[in-house]
Amino acid sequence: MAFFTHQICRGLSTSAVRSVVIKHVTIIGGGQMGAGIAQVAASTGHSVTLVDTNEDILKKAVKGIEGNLKRVVKKKFADKPEAGEEFIQKSLKNVSTSTDAASVVHGTDLVVEAIVENLKIKQDLFGGLDKLAPAHTIFASNTSSLSITDIASSTNRLDRFGGLHFFNPVPVMKLVEVIGMSATSQETLDSLLNFSKTLGKTPVSCKDTPGFIVNRLLLPYLIEAVRMYERGDGSKEDIDIAMKLGCGYPMGPLELSDYVGLDTMKFIMDYWSAANPENPGFAQSELLNKLVAEGKLGKKTGEGFYKYK
Repeated sequence: MAFFTHQICRGLSTSAVRSVVIKHVTIIGGGQMGAGIAQVAASTGHSVTLVDTNEDILKKAVKGIEGNLKRVVKKKFADKPEAGEEFIQKSLKNVSTSTDAASVVHGTDLVVEAIVENLKIKQDLFGGLDKLAPAHTIFASNTSSLSITDIASSTNRLDRFGGLHFFNPVPVMKLVEVIGMSATSQETLDSLLNFSKTLGKTPVSCKDTPGFIVNRLLLPYLIEAVRMYERGDGSKEDIDIAMKLGCGYPMGPLELSDYVGLDTMKFIMDYWSAANPENPGFAQSELLNKLVAEGKLGKKTGEGFYKYK
């Protein structure tokens, strides 16, 4: 009977569901993005469970969060060291860790996924958690490029599924893209928008289109710069200088590509190209493919379009 009642509740019209006040957050993925989301959530008073299958990654994440909080305290509590230490300890107390997502979602208001950009892996994760999480729990993906609709298709809570796309580094970058599918309820969107605001972020609402807003504008710009260099329209230095001085951008497009990661760019463009083969803006770049095949992925490997020491 309890199971039957639970299923009936899930099937109710979204108009009967109130927006959820998010107090407890479960974050799946202890990498840079997941740890960053955990930090800002914990430091704004949320109870956070950070999940990763690797215990060493979790230990590294918590250590990184503590180090980042100490840097925050140096700036915000320069004249109040005791208050700063209290802030650190209170924030860290809000963070717990686990290697088993299934065991911790039973009491959470929001699950944020920040794992590898692989559709099948994300679908499997959410499909499993959907059977365990309470009916009111909202699911959100931090994907920067994959379709939220495709990710959510493995669950039975489409009205309580959306995207929360944070930017790196999370504690510094103010923007959050809040993505809604056609099936996402307004109550869910309101909850995600309000949650983003409580983190001190500025949310923008986006539809579930390729790249949402930022990457839909940014990636074609970056890939066109790659094509210009590939065609010999300008040297990489001149292309970057032109955009920095001509548009007032802090970095040129090829510099920025190295910072983003050429493998990341290729992955996104490959996905968009497969999903939208008729769009010439998503066409492959032979130069980008070559650099990635050679392991020259940008700043993180020491070489991309430029060399780094």
